[in-house]
Order: sequence, then structure tokens, then C-alpha cells
Amino acid sequence: MSESKRISNLYQSIYNGNPWLEVTLADTLKEVHAEQAHKKVHPNLNTIWEIVNHLIQWRRNILRRVQGETIITPDHNYFVPVIDPSEVAWAQSLQTLAKSQESWNAFFEGFNDSDLAKIYPANNHTFYEHIHGIIQHDVYHLGQIVILKKLL
Repeated sequence: MSESKRISNLYQSIYNGNPWLEVTLADTLKEVHAEQAHKKVHPNLNTIWEIVNHLIQWRRNILRRVQGETIITPDHNYFVPVIDPSEVAWAQSLQTLAKSQESWNAFFEGFNDSDLAKIYPANNHTFYEHIHGIIQHDVYHLGQIVILKKLL
């Protein structure tokens, strides 16, 4: 099995598979309703919904980088207040997260392992580091979502 296929399987397992850490994004978010997702448990903490939107934007950012684009990360780091707290808007965010997973899966289908060594010129990190970095980023925020859910 190719290295990129192993990485793809790892990323997919964290989204909705059977990962070593026994927690997935899809399962963790499945029981969350818009009101819970939008609720601030503490003024200094992001909401579950803000974290989900942050994950979506970073997934897009890194995917575009490894597809050859140079991306400028905004000052807000993709943490922005949710304007529409409806169930419909929450379902849309969850659907967008699912679509971002499909985009990554499609990317890996055509990915050549030799490209893992390519350098992203803006920060001199390899594509390998970027891809593992976005997986680590998802897991980091997944842990936050698990804790926020328990606090609700």
C-alpha cells in the first residue's frame, strides 16, 4: 500500500472510521444540535460550531496549498462568529465538513507519493508535514469538541 493511501485511510478513520483514539468527528458531532453547537460555555472559549467552521476552512486552506496555491491565512485564523444559528445552517456546516472530507479523499486518489517531499514555499514545510499537520489539527480540535460537549 502506498504511503499516501495509508495517510488517506488515517484521515478518513478520524472523520468516520475506527481510529486508534476511538473518537471520530462524525460520531462526536452526530448528536449535537444547532443550539448546543452555538452555545458559549465560557466567554473565552469558541463554540463547537465555530470550531467546526474553523476546521472546514483550515482543511480547505491546506488542500489548496498541496494543490499548488499560495494561501494567505486571515488574521482571524478562521474563527468567526456564527451569524445564523438555525438547525438548517448547522446541517449545512456539517454537510460542508463531510464534503471537505470527500475533497481530501479525491485528492489522495490522484496523489503521487513523491509529492510528499514537495515544499510549500511560503513556510518551507513539506506537503507531508502539511498533510499530517491538518490531521493533527483535526484531532486537536476534536478533543476540544468532546470536552465542550461534556460541558453543555
